[in-house]
Amino acid sequence: MTDHALQRLRQDPRPAELAALHFDFDLSRAAHGHVEPVRLASGGPIEVVAGSGAGGTYFVCADGSMLYADSEGGAGIIGSTVDEALEVVIGLPCWFDCVNLSPRDGEQAVLARVAELEAELRADDAGFDAARTELRATLGLAERSPLRLVTLLHTALLRTEPDFLLLTEEEGGAYRLLDEHPRPPLWEPVLARGRADLALLRAGDRTAWDAVAGDPVRRRLALRAAQFDRRDGDLELLRQLLRRETESSMTDELRLAAVLVGRHGDVTDLPLLHEVRETDFDTHCGLSEIPEPGAGSAELSRWAEELDDAMFGTDPADEPLATWTELALDQGLTELARVALIRALDEIFLDQSTLRRPDDPTRLETSRINWLAHDLERTGDLPQALRAQRLYATLQDTAWDRISALLDQARLERACGQLPLARTTLASVRALLADPGDDSLRHWTRVNFGRFIAEEHYALTRALADAGLPREARALLTAADAILGELSENPAEGLRELAGKTAERVGDVGGLS
Repeated sequence: MTDHALQRLRQDPRPAELAALHFDFDLSRAAHGHVEPVRLASGGPIEVVAGSGAGGTYFVCADGSMLYADSEGGAGIIGSTVDEALEVVIGLPCWFDCVNLSPRDGEQAVLARVAELEAELRADDAGFDAARTELRATLGLAERSPLRLVTLLHTALLRTEPDFLLLTEEEGGAYRLLDEHPRPPLWEPVLARGRADLALLRAGDRTAWDAVAGDPVRRRLALRAAQFDRRDGDLELLRQLLRRETESSMTDELRLAAVLVGRHGDVTDLPLLHEVRETDFDTHCGLSEIPEPGAGSAELSRWAEELDDAMFGTDPADEPLATWTELALDQGLTELARVALIRALDEIFLDQSTLRRPDDPTRLETSRINWLAHDLERTGDLPQALRAQRLYATLQDTAWDRISALLDQARLERACGQLPLARTTLASVRALLADPGDDSLRHWTRVNFGRFIAEEHYALTRALADAGLPREARALLTAADAILGELSENPAEGLRELAGKTAERVGDVGGLS
């Protein structure tokens, strides 16, 4: 970590005073913290080191990068090291107004804009130039051209996501980016491996073939790459990928492989397609409309084209975000997926009209929130998954759906250590069981739904006991046993043993016999 200049500022009052007075980098403001509690989405540590008069805050991240957060919900990396960031802050004292400049703007445009900003600054601060010269000398900072400083700032800002996404601690919403520079869409880094593997398959490398086709993730990515780069000579490799994808049962990529094979219109592929369809029940259902043997080329092509138009396409930008977040997670690109998921969730919180169903604007398409909760949990970000799940639960229409959503909410609250909130959530479940307001729960005691309700009650009871809360555990155990008592014999099978072990645990903690 390079922080020589910061250490000198901390040790010497003279440069610290110059930095605060002329460059709005005030170490004394660090004691006040930021305007609100914040954290990095990645979970990495951040340290407040200075503040600005406008309420902004300078943070140092674990790798030495400096993150600036303003008081209006914007944040971005402004230097890959503390010294580099101070070069920008002191060399471009108008850096706030330079965040949207780029080397692509050209040297002349950059110099003109910086000169204009500095002229305005000099009109208000006659000692600015002398202070900059003294600070650079005292702190050992290089004198760089405005174009070089803009390049450093631009490069740093582009590093903000995915590793340095700043969130509000309380609500979990993401800060917007400080700049408006374009970023690559998520599908580009996610699809990169698939494009490379597809090229290897096309080159006929048998070693590469075994490695790609035998790896479920690489195989799926290669199929996605073939979706967006279709070539007449790919039929044989598509056939092989289709056969191998049956190892993963009914995936979207299996359906895609069948479509890509079918679009070639070769009727000799019909036996293969039917063989694939009969792999298992789910695959049979997913490919139920394949033309029967004896169909003509036109019928086969028409089937594939209709399914292609309905489910796939040739532009990766048209794919649902879920396609790319799930493939990102499959590859271990967790932070990329996390940023995209949090941004998507924030968008829904800001404007729930984005959930309106095109076929029925009076209804909400809440499955998107359910997917967000699921994928956020896959990233390991349980607080964000819980944030999505709570919203999902509030939007359910029937008592059955509300209870199902509340059970997942309670499970996540329990996993996050929010035990009092989980107790409240399960109390809401019991209230709905007592007064559902519709007939969706009429059979809940005779199906596995009742088992799930009881199991979550016992799981939370154990968590309360383990947390040293015997009174709360005892009360919830009573409620859990009451639910168990309402279940029919088959759904309750095995639950009585769980109930007994839970009661023993509560007794161990609370001194019960």
